[in-house]
Amino acid sequence: MRKPCLLLLMFVSLLAWLNSCQQKPAGQGNTGFAFKEKLSDYGFFTGELKALVPRKGVVRYELSTPLFTDYAVKDRFVVLPEGKAAKYTTHGALDFPDSTFIIKNFAYTSPEHKKVMIETRLLFKDPAGKGWKVMNYLWNDQQTDAVKWILGKKIPITLLDDNGEKISTTYQMPNTNDCKRCHINNSVLTPIGPKARNLNFTLAGQASNQLQQWAAAGMLQGMPALKDVPQLPDWKDSTHYSVDQRARAYLDVNCAHCHTKGGDAFNTGLFLEYEQTGHDQLGIMKQPVSAGGGAGGLDYDVIPGDPVHSILVHRMNSTEPGTAMPELARTVIHKEGVALIRQWVAGMPRQ
Repeated sequence: MRKPCLLLLMFVSLLAWLNSCQQKPAGQGNTGFAFKEKLSDYGFFTGELKALVPRKGVVRYELSTPLFTDYAVKDRFVVLPEGKAAKYTTHGALDFPDSTFIIKNFAYTSPEHKKVMIETRLLFKDPAGKGWKVMNYLWNDQQTDAVKWILGKKIPITLLDDNGEKISTTYQMPNTNDCKRCHINNSVLTPIGPKARNLNFTLAGQASNQLQQWAAAGMLQGMPALKDVPQLPDWKDSTHYSVDQRARAYLDVNCAHCHTKGGDAFNTGLFLEYEQTGHDQLGIMKQPVSAGGGAGGLDYDVIPGDPVHSILVHRMNSTEPGTAMPELARTVIHKEGVALIRQWVAGMPRQ
């Protein structure tokens, strides 16, 4: 009789273990916050979910220069715990309090000019571990909800780009480990976009600066006078910013989260932060460390006056695995972004 009882005990223990695995995202331990199964379970939005109408306490925000993701339409929101505020930081993302949610929704514009939801990504700052956790949610075909989706997915879509041209591609929804690759610096998961300099502008149709609105609403503490807050240029704004400023802003947002000290591409020695001034760090006449076949037989990351033979341009203008940069977050070439970087390199004085 003992053997059947032992087997039963082992079976019950196995069920308990499997249940605990389902309750916690892979790689995030079995303590602290557990992500909910559906996006609707959080109550972030009111009315029809796909309309993304934020409830009270869910604040929409925008970035002056955002990351490119296959011409995706993005909606960003932040949810601070009641009575708490983010703290101003000069470098990196704002210092958000524990229990903050950052919400980023991805959609595309269909050939019928309809907004089609693809995925929603959540970052949550868990009080238990004082660190950020990430989870992805995949929208269903009915566009009524999104479900927790850890493993990533390839999704065939046909979209309209910024010029209204039709593009067919297979959108790559990342798995949670892919998200961590871009969001980790020195082994610490961190937000990328909501830096003071990238929030420091006035949104279309509004009367005051976005950061000033946050400070006035009690969402942001410690902000200096607005004139002392750095500002990241809008890469599309050729009226107010030079080609150099716009190109550097574009590289900062699309590349520097990996190409920085402590980032996933730290070993390359190519550092593309907006504040970077070193020619070698910016790749100017710098031979690559580890590009391999991805370099296309070219010798230098950036050759002033010669975008055709610059590895940086070559890799941005490719979708081939092992060559394309950024290697995550896109499956199509950002034509307008490549054109800007070409113009930037072509305008550099030859050495």
